[in-house]
Amino acid sequence: MRTRDRACCAQKSHIKERIRNIVVNKFPGILGKKIGMTQIFDEKGEVLRCTVVQGGCVVVGKRTQEKDGYSALIVGLGERKEKHTNKAVAGAFKKANQTPKRVVRELRGTAEWVAKFEVGQALPLGDIFSEGQFVDAQGTSRGRGFTGVVRRWSFAGGVQTHGTHEYRRHGGSIGTNMTPGRTLPGLKMPGHYGAETVTAHNLKVSKILADEHLLLIEGAVPGPRNGIVLIRGAVKKNGGVKK
Repeated sequence: MRTRDRACCAQKSHIKERIRNIVVNKFPGILGKKIGMTQIFDEKGEVLRCTVVQGGCVVVGKRTQEKDGYSALIVGLGERKEKHTNKAVAGAFKKANQTPKRVVRELRGTAEWVAKFEVGQALPLGDIFSEGQFVDAQGTSRGRGFTGVVRRWSFAGGVQTHGTHEYRRHGGSIGTNMTPGRTLPGLKMPGHYGAETVTAHNLKVSKILADEHLLLIEGAVPGPRNGIVLIRGAVKKNGGVKK
C-alpha cells in the first residue's frame, strides 16, 4: 500500500472514531421562541442582561426504544394553516389527534423522561428547568448576506495611508505560485455570512415565569427576534443542575 493510501485510510478511521464519540444531548429541554432581551436585578441589586424565551411547545408524538431504537419526544410549536400543510403531514397530525404545528423537532431523552409526558401535553417549564441551572441554547444566526472578509472573518484590511488606493478592505493574496498552483480549500474569503446553526453553551437560567411560559436566560441566545431556539440542559455540565 502506498503512503498516500495509508494516510487516507488512517484519516477515514480517525473520522469514524470521532463520529462514535459524538455526544447527543439527552437532557430535558424545550422548543421555544426568542422574544427579545430585557434586564432584571438580582438579590445584590446588580443588573442581569437576559434573553426572554417563550415556551409552550406541545408533545405531538413519541419515539420508543422498542419501535424506533431510541427514545425521544416529538414537540411542536405554533399553529400551521391547513392550506399550507400537505396531506402526508396533515394525516400524521390527524392520527395523533393534534392540529398541524408550524415547527416540529425531536428531543431525545431517557425512556423514563419520555414516559412522563403524553401526546397533547405542553411541556411545563417549572418541571424541566430550575433557576440557576446551566443550559445550552441552539438557534439559527441572523443572515447577513454576502459580506467581505473584514466583516466575515475580522480581517484588519490594508494600511490606510502612504498612498494606498482601492485596497483598504481587501483580503490580499489568495494563491501560491507554481506549487501547488491552486487556491487551497478552506481559505477565508468573501461569501455568505450568517444563517447557520449556532449553539451557545453554559448559559444560566435567571428566572422562570411558569404561568406565562417565559424563560429568562442570562446572556445572549443565538438567532434574531422571534426566531426558533432549542433550550436543553448543558451537556458540558451534566445537565447544569446543582447537586
